Amino acid sequence: MKPGQNIDELCYPFIYETSVLCDFEVVTDELCGHIGAALSYMPTDMPDLVADLDRLQPLAFHVNGSIRGRLAVDDVDIAWLQSRLTHYRAQIKDRVNGFVLPRGIAPIPQLHLARSAAKKAIRAMVRVEQEGRDVPMILPRLCNLMCNFFFTLTLVINQRRGVEEVAFVSKSYGPPRRPAPQQQ
Repeated sequence: MKPGQNIDELCYPFIYETSVLCDFEVVTDELCGHIGAALSYMPTDMPDLVADLDRLQPLAFHVNGSIRGRLAVDDVDIAWLQSRLTHYRAQIKDRVNGFVLPRGIAPIPQLHLARSAAKKAIRAMVRVEQEGRDVPMILPRLCNLMCNFFFTLTLVINQRRGVEEVAFVSKSYGPPRRPAPQQQ
């Protein structure tokens, strides 16, 4: 596939590339959009969370261009996000010790979608590196932090709202179950 002459028929200059790098850039674009959606649904009585998401959203776009272009995130960004994650984890200490079903009132679903998009970005970076491009380790580190941060924010918001998460108990993982007795 090749772009035509009409610039309006081209949404992104690299959209027809076959490399995973373009997929990574599309996923980080999606990540930025999910953060924006979460921001638009943030309760007005949680300005601390709004401020943190407001600072975090541009980092998703900085991650986006940091492989094809110049590296645009640094250890200051990592340290800031780690400090905010630690701050919020202290607020929800002992709240959840496992998986929860990703559900709730906005912005909970949007934060879960951002969490998932951060994972997709990490997986795309694995593939980009597999294709032979250098991926600075700071990029997957930051996306891993983002993923954990988004999950933690869902717990903080639900706690502030007085909402309990619905635990997910996997049948695939965990302690083995005894087989049911055989009927004769």
